[in-house]
Amino acid sequence: MTRMLASVANLEEALLVLQAGADLIDLKAPAAGALGALPPEAVRQIVTAVAGRRPVSATIGDLPMEPARVLEAAREMAATGVDFVKVGFFPGGDWPGTVAALAGLAAAGTRLVAVLFGDQRPDFAMLQELAGGGFAGAMLDTLDKDAGPLTACCVLPELCDFVTGGRELGMLTGLAGSLREADIQPLLALHPDYLGFRGALCLGGRRRLQLDARRVSQIRWRIQSPANVSAGRAPAGSSDSDAGGRLRRDSPGTD
Repeated sequence: MTRMLASVANLEEALLVLQAGADLIDLKAPAAGALGALPPEAVRQIVTAVAGRRPVSATIGDLPMEPARVLEAAREMAATGVDFVKVGFFPGGDWPGTVAALAGLAAAGTRLVAVLFGDQRPDFAMLQELAGGGFAGAMLDTLDKDAGPLTACCVLPELCDFVTGGRELGMLTGLAGSLREADIQPLLALHPDYLGFRGALCLGGRRRLQLDARRVSQIRWRIQSPANVSAGRAPAGSSDSDAGGRLRRDSPGTD
């Protein structure tokens, strides 16, 4: 079953998506790049507040593929107690060396997720190398957030190859990258483990703005109950939102 990953930038947003039913809470700083990292202390605070009610992932930032530097950042983020540490594989640099450097961390129990960028045309054969290095999962995202969704740079057969390839290697798989509500139905047919969202959950559909509770609930509804789309039924739980789509201040988790 495909689950919903919601990217959040702070504690308030994390509690919002927790209440709305997101399956995986993903921590990042949208203003700091495609995979901008939150400070470790902020990550620890969110992990403590979520208290195991949902798995939490966190990115290590838009780092060059320098093995020692990536390893240090991954170790620091793993020490916050997150369930998954996401490592972006950016253009250039030493990809094989980075995978090798992280293998010991993976062997020690850190669940690493590699993020590849569909708009950079990565070679999906790398999934084999990632699995051999102990990575728990791989996500296909986009680097240029202004160039449209993942579905604009990768056709469905390519996305299917990515998901199938990862699954056959025993890895979790995810698809993300400026995904829109209209992308959900065709991507659900590929059966990734996760579909990831940020911009589609925000006010005005802009990833650097705050999350909109109404949008979060709508995306969650479409992933959880795709049959509701054709039936035209409204998502449940709307009573917790005000007319602007933000959580009412008397709703749980808004402190």
